[in-house]
Amino acid sequence: MLSFYKKYYKTVFDIGLILLTIYIFMFLFSYLYRIATPIFLALIIFAAIEPLAKLLHRKGIKKSIASAISILLFILIILGALIGLGIIFTNQLYSLSAKIPSQDILQQQIARQADYISSKWQDLPIGLTDKIKEYAGTIAGYGSHIAQIFLIWLAGWLSSFSSFVINFTVGIILAYFLSTEIDTWKKMAHSNTPRTFKTAFFFLKENVFIGILGYIKAQLKMVSITFAVILIALLVLGVKNAFSISLLAGVFDLLPLLGVSTVFIPWIIYLFIVGQSALAIELSVLLGLVIIVRQILEPKITGDTLGVSAFTMLSAMIISLSLFGISGLILSPILIILLKALYEQGYLSRWIRLPEDYEDD
Repeated sequence: MLSFYKKYYKTVFDIGLILLTIYIFMFLFSYLYRIATPIFLALIIFAAIEPLAKLLHRKGIKKSIASAISILLFILIILGALIGLGIIFTNQLYSLSAKIPSQDILQQQIARQADYISSKWQDLPIGLTDKIKEYAGTIAGYGSHIAQIFLIWLAGWLSSFSSFVINFTVGIILAYFLSTEIDTWKKMAHSNTPRTFKTAFFFLKENVFIGILGYIKAQLKMVSITFAVILIALLVLGVKNAFSISLLAGVFDLLPLLGVSTVFIPWIIYLFIVGQSALAIELSVLLGLVIIVRQILEPKITGDTLGVSAFTMLSAMIISLSLFGISGLILSPILIILLKALYEQGYLSRWIRLPEDYEDD
């Protein structure tokens, strides 16, 4: 072991230094994201509105007016999409809730299932029934704990959503001012930025920013495929409110660690309880089909776009989310793509020293 450390101590030190740099960078980004969330949102909104603003400005419209038109159109599109989807989603949810059996019917179904189980219960060995009761009590305790966690999460989510609305509104205002002043900022950056930072910026632009856009496109492709598969299958099965259910599944599919199973598994369990076993089996097959389709297409779409495996990307997102929260989740794909670019360009091989006789091992 001592000989190993003597041989590879420089390599270990260089790798540790890179990991420490990444950790410090992630920590600073998470801190800045907490105190300056509207600025980060403004940069995203600016990227969305600036192409149209530049086009209108080239047509002879004053930049301030062009930026105002572009941002107004952006707001109208966002609000129109949210209102339109909200109306459809809400109407279908109301229709779906009206079709859910009442509490009395649900209790009758549960009682019927309980009577059937009770008739078979007497035939079980006494020791086994005691174990089943013990496990049932444990599961019930876990269920209560999960319900409490969910309610706490829901309250926190509502609070976070209201904060997001405020930050998004401020971000729109900042994006407008940035769009009107972008030429001034570019001239200042061009004349005052050191060459080292310019080189780093162009490296990020060519190797990382394009990769991030590809990653976002890949995720949108996967969510669109999931939405389309579920929507078509539900329409074929004759399920009411197929659009709302497919949209909800697509939203959960976009969220890390959740996926469409979050929607389908409780629904399938509920259908088995109320006696709709045929539909429950059909939905189970659909869930399996969606999972298989994702397993087949995700490596292809994500790999062709980024050259990074889905396992690597998801692992980095989980670790970053645990350490740094939502900001880590945002930044982790950027870091993975950056490390990949640094490796391909040969920077990591220059920064990490290997033993002189490494090739002989």
